[in-house]
Amino acid sequence: MIENNSKNIIETGRGNFLPRRVAFYGGSFDPLHNGHIAISNALLSQFDLDEFVFIPAFHAPHKIRMTPTSAYDRFAMLCLATEKMPASSVSKMEIEIPERPFTAYTLKRINAERPNDDIFFVMGADSWMDIKTWRDWETVLSLTNHIVVTRPGYKLSFSHVNDDIRERIIDLRGLDRKISETEITKPPHSIYLSDCVNLDISATKIRAKIRNDDVTWREDVPAEVANYIEKYQIYN
Repeated sequence: MIENNSKNIIETGRGNFLPRRVAFYGGSFDPLHNGHIAISNALLSQFDLDEFVFIPAFHAPHKIRMTPTSAYDRFAMLCLATEKMPASSVSKMEIEIPERPFTAYTLKRINAERPNDDIFFVMGADSWMDIKTWRDWETVLSLTNHIVVTRPGYKLSFSHVNDDIRERIIDLRGLDRKISETEITKPPHSIYLSDCVNLDISATKIRAKIRNDDVTWREDVPAEVANYIEKYQIYN
């Protein structure tokens, strides 16, 4: 369960008594890699976040044809990698309720438990392009602010979403500055495009490297994650 840290409006690092900014990053993290960590660190800075929360999915419903690694192994790897990252944490909320794996439910629960926080939901470029495969996807995009993190060589398009959603897109790509208080919108919320991380690392390629005994996979994940994968033979 998410710990409710929003006891009314509290003082933050940005000034006196402003809403806390909290980002939630949902995904399979199979495995967590350096790109995920870089996204956490970069968004904490660019959006002046007070907290960054990883939410490993029990099984992403829009990837039903894929069999993920045990949710508990993925949760353990996230915990090990974020242990020394005080502003980052890991939530078990989707692991504990596998019968309700949909992002719309997760975001409604977050909003209910953190009514005074400014919430951001983080997704990768591939998730943005597949957003229409998500259940209640238009509802998902109206529940919180969203941050779409691009990656090198991956072209984003916007023709698959409607005019209302396109009007809420704020393109921050190429801008090296923090988000101001006035840019944080309330319902129906904004969708921010960020190129704050310039790493092209793929969990799929990491798994393939491990299966093919290509030891360079260790360069793509935190040391704690590499040790866990080797000790428990996760992808062999």
